[in-house]
Amino acid sequence: MLSAIIVAAGSSQRMGFDKLFSVIAGKPVVAHTIDAFERTNSVGEIILVTRKDRHAEFQNLVHDQGWKKIGHIVTGGEHRQDSVRAGLQKISDASSFVAVHDAARPLVTPEQIERVYEVAREHGAASLAEPITDTLKRADRDLVVTESADRHHLYGMQTPQIFSREMLENAYRLVTEKEIAITDEVSAVEQLGQKIVLVPNERANFKITYPRDLPLAEFVLRQGFGSAVD
Repeated sequence: MLSAIIVAAGSSQRMGFDKLFSVIAGKPVVAHTIDAFERTNSVGEIILVTRKDRHAEFQNLVHDQGWKKIGHIVTGGEHRQDSVRAGLQKISDASSFVAVHDAARPLVTPEQIERVYEVAREHGAASLAEPITDTLKRADRDLVVTESADRHHLYGMQTPQIFSREMLENAYRLVTEKEIAITDEVSAVEQLGQKIVLVPNERANFKITYPRDLPLAEFVLRQGFGSAVD
């Protein structure tokens, strides 16, 4: 079984307000995200990791939306890895694979989730990723350009990132022991020296980070390029 951990415990500091409850295409950002996993056939359960002060709001949202796959709503920690670790502690004993996804990526589709899962089942670890198309430069601390960076074979990491349960649990155990700070699960699994296969994605799946991202996400959803819109 595939379990999904949706990480919704961020502070939204760069937004200035809680982006996950901002309404786009008729529903809160996080509702579009959860809907995608709810509608994915391979997903057997969803663990929602939230901030303590928003726990009740998420409970109400789950009740109002009538989602059936939410197994637990748990409180996250100060850092992403603390939140994912809290989610891992709640997944079902029947789960053999775990998907981790940013709640602030509402454009993900069941098709994308299934594609990553298919690759993960074959190789043990897979992640959605976007090929880098911009010209890249390195700069010093004064923001003076020092050199160009070859963008070939460079990818921007996205979610979902899907791993065998044993692999992800071992990775987090090692990260905890070594007190390593990570920003995604691929970074954790890299510590094990395991192979992670990327699934190139050319469809919009950006993370809502700045206020300007909200109208863009609304447009994508309204045009039918992302998750379903009522």
